[in-house]
Amino acid sequence: MADSNLIRVSAVVLRDDAGRVLTVRKRGTARFMLPGGKPEAGETAAETAVREAREELGVQLDPSLLTPLGVFHSAAANEPGHLLESAVFTHPPIAIAGPAAEIAELRWLDPAAELPGDLAPMLQFNVLPALAAG
Repeated sequence: MADSNLIRVSAVVLRDDAGRVLTVRKRGTARFMLPGGKPEAGETAAETAVREAREELGVQLDPSLLTPLGVFHSAAANEPGHLLESAVFTHPPIAIAGPAAEIAELRWLDPAAELPGDLAPMLQFNVLPALAAG
């Protein structure tokens, strides 16, 4: 696959006190994914995750509490023919008021329950198995 087909993003796993994982659906899309997005010029992966959480959820994550989960590759959920490279972090539970920016819907996902069919490939095939193994 050509390098022009590679999309680099950062994302963050946010869990509630029950262990459920926060997923978001962006406006105009059908699949749920982790909060996150593409870096701006000069940003580190962690800085991107913090900024995206602020923009998409209206929360201020503590950068010192971010823990790298891994860098994963999968098919992109919203860009056919593209590969996604995602630097994923975890952060301790934090109160989430509601969606902001381009987020249309929030949904808490119990990773131990049967998974819904509308998850982004990165979440379903990479992140959730990594969390289960961790």
